Amino acid sequence: MAQMTINRRMLLVSGAMLAMGVTVANAKSPEIYLNEGGVFSRAWEHAVDGHDVVAYFDLAEGDDPVKGQEQFSTIYKNVSWLFSSAENLEKFLSDPDRYRPQFGGYCAWAMARNKLARGAPDVWYVYGGKLYLNISSRYQREWLEDLDGDIARGEANWPGILGDA
Repeated sequence: MAQMTINRRMLLVSGAMLAMGVTVANAKSPEIYLNEGGVFSRAWEHAVDGHDVVAYFDLAEGDDPVKGQEQFSTIYKNVSWLFSSAENLEKFLSDPDRYRPQFGGYCAWAMARNKLARGAPDVWYVYGGKLYLNISSRYQREWLEDLDGDIARGEANWPGILGDA
């Protein structure tokens, strides 16, 4: 009976995590997260759903991210990136690794737990001069409780979690 209860709980938790987009990586995943779309969401054409990754660094905590525009775009790591101004595009082109989200835009909380989950553009945090995305504000709060530890664990998992080429 106890084993059945544990298995049932594990099944329910796994189902909830899958519904939220959390998976354990076991196949090649793209380096830059792009939502492929599905029943509950639409596909993304651009990295970070078209938000200007440079603009995050000028926002106050809790501000809404800034959408980019097609006229200010580039291709980086085989993915299209949009920016809100020519100035932000130039900043990105001069040092893309400074501005791109860590862990390819996957959820930093999940990465610390050796899982892949979508990063949500509106659940962001800049720390140590780097941009991090999380799947939800609930998981971001948990991630912030042990920020340095979770970043270290995430960095240990990245990019190996993406699977074999």
